[in-house]
Amino acid sequence: MTTGNWIRFACILGLWIFLVYIILTRTPRIDFMVIFAIVASGIIVFVPLYKKYVKNKK
Repeated sequence: MTTGNWIRFACILGLWIFLVYIILTRTPRIDFMVIFAIVASGIIVFVPLYKKYVKNKK
């Protein structure tokens, strides 16, 4: 991965972590649906990035 790709990945990661932080601090209670939403959003965001940049490295 080039430096530009690392910077893009870090920005997306930082934004995702910030949004997860907002969800966790504003919800009245943490239950299964909140955890499911966080895990599902992580899969939706990071699996395509993994496939594009890490898996195609070979």
